[in-house]
Amino acid sequence: MKILFAIQGTGNGHLTRAEDVIPILRDYGQLDLFVSGAQADVKLPYPIKYKSKGLSFFFGTSGGINFLKTFKQNSSKEVYKEIKKFPIEEYDLVINDFEPISAWACRRRDIRCVGLSHQSALLSPNVPKPKNIDPVGEWVLHNYAPAKLNVSFHFEAYDTNIFTPVIRKGIRECKNENGEHYTVYLPAYDDRKLVPLLAKIPHVKWQIFSKHAKKAYRVGKLTVSPVNKEAFAASMTSAAGILCGAGFETPAEALYLHKKLMVIPMKSQLEQHYNAAALKQMGIPVIKKLRKKHLNKILEWVETDSRVTVDYKNVTADAVARAISLGK
Repeated sequence: MKILFAIQGTGNGHLTRAEDVIPILRDYGQLDLFVSGAQADVKLPYPIKYKSKGLSFFFGTSGGINFLKTFKQNSSKEVYKEIKKFPIEEYDLVINDFEPISAWACRRRDIRCVGLSHQSALLSPNVPKPKNIDPVGEWVLHNYAPAKLNVSFHFEAYDTNIFTPVIRKGIRECKNENGEHYTVYLPAYDDRKLVPLLAKIPHVKWQIFSKHAKKAYRVGKLTVSPVNKEAFAASMTSAAGILCGAGFETPAEALYLHKKLMVIPMKSQLEQHYNAAALKQMGIPVIKKLRKKHLNKILEWVETDSRVTVDYKNVTADAVARAISLGK
């Protein structure tokens, strides 16, 4: 069987998960990889046959999406051309992690496509939902990378085809200890905004990983580093706690490591608000924005030792097997 694994390349989570999914998919047939999107800091250690700019969302610097840059960098004409030209007929099955070009190519030419993503979990009526649902964001969730069949990942197995998160091998096998520092990953905030705010809690050692920093620097007990997969994993596995966006992979890994966790969902990013609703239901503290008025909540979180206990068994092979069986 000839399989295409199509991966969303905006952000790091999809590519990080793919590192564990790819070796399993290879056992089912000849595998080619397609990555579309931008804004990722992770490089796959596997050959990628197809690459594309795709349809990417670009992070802003004040907690949300940079809509102007997103609009300027995306060409609907080019994407349409790519959908038409993509050689999707060469494949018996497409496994799709929220990648739009291959998903729409499959839909146009009736090729079997199975979604294997976190985003598809949000289509289930059983998952926790945010109070306010943006209709545009909801449309994007349903139509950005459509697949008739889906196998999904979420913080809990809320539905039949929803599995608990893929925790990468490096995290499962790491030395996990609780140090004194707090790891910060908020890609939608510029470090020039993060540093003056978090420096107002001066007794805490903050290790900030920033998509916007060109080089590492230090301010008092606070350090800022460009995003690096190995350095971030080392910081996270030795941290006292993790302050991050309400994405999926980083909160899931923090929960697996039994770390203190606080999340700040990205503005105008519906997926993160779904995630925040689920995490809040689990007992994780959520704040709407990183502002001076929220520093008391962050300080309270630092000074308490409230943790949520989860048991994320390694179900990656089971999820892939379910996706393959649905695609037959």
